[in-house]
Amino acid sequence: MIHYHITVIDPVAHLFAVTMEIDAPDAQTELWLPAWLPGSYMIRDFAKNIIDLKAYDERMTPVAISQLDKQRWRIESECAKLHVSYQVYAWDMSVRTAHLDQTHGFFNGSSVFLAVTGREEWRHTVDITAPQGLEHWQVATTLPRDTGEDFAFGQFHADNYDALIDHPVEMGDFTVDSFEAGGVRHDVVLTGRHYCYMPRLLSDLKAICETEIQFFGTPAPFERYVFMTHVANNAGGGLEHRDSTALHCSRHELPSSDDEPMNDDYRNYLTLCCHEYFHAWNVKRIKPAAFTPFELQAETYTPQLWAYEGITSYYEELLTYRSGCVDKAGYLDLLAKTFTRVYRGAGRLKQSLHDSSFNAWTKFYQQNENAINAIVSYYTKGALFALFLDLTIRKETQGRQSLDDVMRVLWHQYGLTGVGTDDDTHLHIVSDILGRDATPEFAWLDRAQDLPLEPLLAEFGVTMTLRASKGNSDQGGGDEQGLTFGFGARYRAEAMGVRIINVAHGSPAHQCGLSQGDLLMAVDGLRVNSGFEQSLSRFKDSAHITLHWFRDDVLMSGDMPIESAKKDTVYLAIHDESKAKHWLDGTL
Repeated sequence: MIHYHITVIDPVAHLFAVTMEIDAPDAQTELWLPAWLPGSYMIRDFAKNIIDLKAYDERMTPVAISQLDKQRWRIESECAKLHVSYQVYAWDMSVRTAHLDQTHGFFNGSSVFLAVTGREEWRHTVDITAPQGLEHWQVATTLPRDTGEDFAFGQFHADNYDALIDHPVEMGDFTVDSFEAGGVRHDVVLTGRHYCYMPRLLSDLKAICETEIQFFGTPAPFERYVFMTHVANNAGGGLEHRDSTALHCSRHELPSSDDEPMNDDYRNYLTLCCHEYFHAWNVKRIKPAAFTPFELQAETYTPQLWAYEGITSYYEELLTYRSGCVDKAGYLDLLAKTFTRVYRGAGRLKQSLHDSSFNAWTKFYQQNENAINAIVSYYTKGALFALFLDLTIRKETQGRQSLDDVMRVLWHQYGLTGVGTDDDTHLHIVSDILGRDATPEFAWLDRAQDLPLEPLLAEFGVTMTLRASKGNSDQGGGDEQGLTFGFGARYRAEAMGVRIINVAHGSPAHQCGLSQGDLLMAVDGLRVNSGFEQSLSRFKDSAHITLHWFRDDVLMSGDMPIESAKKDTVYLAIHDESKAKHWLDGTL
């Protein structure tokens, strides 16, 4: 057995203390820490936060440690039991690593628990003890509990190292409540100051979870599930785990009353929950063969992420609709925004979905200001490809089958068996359902082209319209008239003007000479504010206007051509309710 003890030693310094006990160690014991964690495909080098690593034998006599590389260490000792101690610096407010201060503590096991080479399949136990002076804190985790009441500090266990690091831990003063879905207890944990009306949140999450469990079929693949959300002023994101999810959201994304109308913010939070919950099946249990098992010390490449994040992104919106949490108009608005995020990036015409998936480690997870011009997201375009498959299957089978059936085949043949999917698995399943070779459809995965979705949507009673953007805050959806003239750069307002975030190649902003980081100060000699795009129409009779901006501390200027706004914003509307119902409600 390998036993850990973790506690808080200094929340102000953001330090956890960890000790390990290794029974019957080898003469040469190698320790290692993951370089990345499943679900977040980027090398993060968690070992950089390990401090003061020491080792002792059973008599607590110091034993020498030699470092082999950035994340591996060797201990040579002939002893009956090995003791290892170290500290972990935890100051990353994200769902990926670890964070600790006076208000709460959070960690993924991949950030704090060293593994023992060759003993990853051993049973692991861990004591999580209350920090001194903060004994009133609680603990939320789906690690199987050995001692203590629910949400109390105590001892936990995992059957192996992979399981140990797949149950994040939240500790602090948090709000907690529960509901049952599919015969399974679901806990909702909110950490941070909030004004959430819990009955509304519990009711909506229950509807979503029941919809997803019914989608794949009972029983659910877990005996308990925990939604743990850190609530802050301006935050977002999530990371899936086998029996839980770690989420971040802003305070305004949570409902404050039972009769509060559904708004964009709350709808976004619900779809995030739906997305991470769907991952309990699609990527935690149905997963690429390259991830069985995970190799966490270096990148693991696969061209299949479109299927795991893209399909999940498609269903996060569709199943939120099927659960009754959003109406048809709300769902189409969400889908239109997904279309818009894809269509506004020239990178969709330069990178394929297979390439996007394979290069997630660098191009997607390490985006720079040129990403809009160079890459496409396997989340958003992957969702559009999932829509393409769904509508194609529904059309050819006269509504008798759909992408839903593909997912259920994947669950029974791969998720329940533990066998990983090959690069052509989805192709073969779709081919079997269609009764023909689906290679022509899957060839789109290797094309940097727009999918032929407009005519398909029309056959299901939905009209797709492209319009110009209404301005910097327009994310898509809505049929309101857009701007007449274009700018072609995203920006944020600052006291002295607007700061350029990125510039689309070929746009008026690009032709003028603007770049990321520039502080645009004046247009036509007048000071700029965040609504300046709307004022471009006054120059309709001009060939160009002069802009002034600072780059670092150098004042620069350039002439921007007056051009018609690009139609890159999508609006979806139902023109035939009966046809749309076959798709949206899954009926014949």
